[in-house]
Amino acid sequence: MTELQMGLIGLGAAAVVGVFGYNKWQEMRQRKLAEAVLKPQHEDVLLARVKTGEPVAVAPESPRQEPELRVEESEPSLERVEPVLVDPTPTEVEDAMAMAPTPEPEPAIPAPAIAAEPVAPLPVVGGVAEAAPEIDAGPVPAELLDPRLEFVVAMELVEPVSSLQILHSQRSALHRLNKPVHWIGFNEKTREWQRLAQDGEVDVRRLRVGLQLVNRLGPVSEGDLAIFTNAMQALADELMAVADMPPSRVLDQAAEIDRFCAAVDLEIGLNLVSRGSAFPGTKIRALAEAAGMMLGADGLFTRYDDAGRAQFSLQNFESTPFSVEALRSLTTHGLTFLLDVPRVDHGERVFMQMTEVAKRFADTLQGALVDDNRQPLSDAQLDHIRREFIGKPQATMAGFGLAAGSPQALRLFS
Repeated sequence: MTELQMGLIGLGAAAVVGVFGYNKWQEMRQRKLAEAVLKPQHEDVLLARVKTGEPVAVAPESPRQEPELRVEESEPSLERVEPVLVDPTPTEVEDAMAMAPTPEPEPAIPAPAIAAEPVAPLPVVGGVAEAAPEIDAGPVPAELLDPRLEFVVAMELVEPVSSLQILHSQRSALHRLNKPVHWIGFNEKTREWQRLAQDGEVDVRRLRVGLQLVNRLGPVSEGDLAIFTNAMQALADELMAVADMPPSRVLDQAAEIDRFCAAVDLEIGLNLVSRGSAFPGTKIRALAEAAGMMLGADGLFTRYDDAGRAQFSLQNFESTPFSVEALRSLTTHGLTFLLDVPRVDHGERVFMQMTEVAKRFADTLQGALVDDNRQPLSDAQLDHIRREFIGKPQATMAGFGLAAGSPQALRLFS
């Protein structure tokens, strides 16, 4: 064994002895202090008199005036004799108080320290600590996500994460889906739920992701559902969150919604055909713009309401789509006015407006309104179309809690 090891052993032993001795010294010191504090200043008079059974007089020089204890004398009996406590007279109390020395203050005994539970620091605003209020996000509005129409996965993140990071996380996996995916996050600055977009960035801690169950291509497939759930679990692992998924009755729910959609998914068309000469494209454009219709990239003239929702559109009855360049030299023998029933709010009123525009076109272009069999349409037939093929389907949608032209309807019938 080396000298260094011997020295370390000796230092360790000395430290142990020192600690033991210090503890003993502290124990003796505390014992003496407790005895000094708790030591009685005089003999307990009550106990002395009970032992002797005789009254004991209190000496004038006694530091304290105790009440006189008297025992009633009586003939011996088997009954227990209790001492009687007699209050001293006021004079005796005053004399005793004057003769009693002033007691010295007793040393204070330190109270045992109690460890306080750790308290999280409050955020400091303007130099004053204020409690951060808990923001109640509330449910996601149905116009953004509807549990009847989407398979919604909820995630609560520990720390805020950029929406761009979230959107790009599982892009390659979700790109294989045949149904849209809707990303909704809670903006803590505006305190409202909002749709996450590629052209905007916001940090979110509350995330909702919805896989649309049905569109005009049909219900979601089992394969799409498996891809989506796996992607959401991978996203939750990446964000260190827990993915709260709804029950597994998703495919049945999608089939029910698809059957409902098939019953109300109608598109009404009014055909305007020429009676001789073709319709020139320049006149078509002038009439469409006068009716408040705009030419879009899809090759259709479309009229929108004040909220920017499509009401009805105009397309070429022939195969050539409309465009600014083509309309300068285009001629056609027919036009078609279209109204998408489940996507239009107040469909009956909009149909009447579309009918008036179609009649104006017919008068100007010298054409005739006909049905799909090229039979002329009378006012009675137009009224029947309005009631049976627009009014009733939209009433059915309202009874289902899905108004025609609502954000949910626009997603569903896409």
